[in-house]
Amino acid sequence: MPWIDEDDCVACGICVDECPTEAIVLVTDSAEIDMEKCIRCGICHDVCPQDAVKHDSLKVGERVQENIEWTKGLMSHYDTSEERKGFIDRMKKHFNNERRIAEETMEKLESIEI
Repeated sequence: MPWIDEDDCVACGICVDECPTEAIVLVTDSAEIDMEKCIRCGICHDVCPQDAVKHDSLKVGERVQENIEWTKGLMSHYDTSEERKGFIDRMKKHFNNERRIAEETMEKLESIEI
C-alpha cells in the first residue's frame, strides 16, 4: 500500500489532482492518503516529482519493530519467566495465524477472475 514520506513531500498537489478516487488530500505541508478510498492503482507513485509516495515494503523493518515493542509492552504484565515464556508462545501463535491468513489470502487471490 502506498504511503507519503512527509520529509520528501513538498505539497505540490499533483498526486491529489491525479488520484482517480480522490483518496489523497493535502494536510498542512504534506499529502495524506485515505487508505479506505485508495484503489492501489499506482498513479500517485508515477506522478510524484519528489518520489514522496513510497511502497509499503519500505516499512517492513519498522512494522517488525512495532510488533516487537507491542509484544514487550504486553509482556511487562507477566512477572515470572514461566509466564513470559507462555506469553511469547501465544504471541508466536498469533503471528503464525496472521501469516496463515496472508498465505491463504494470496492463494485465493490466484482464483479471482481477471
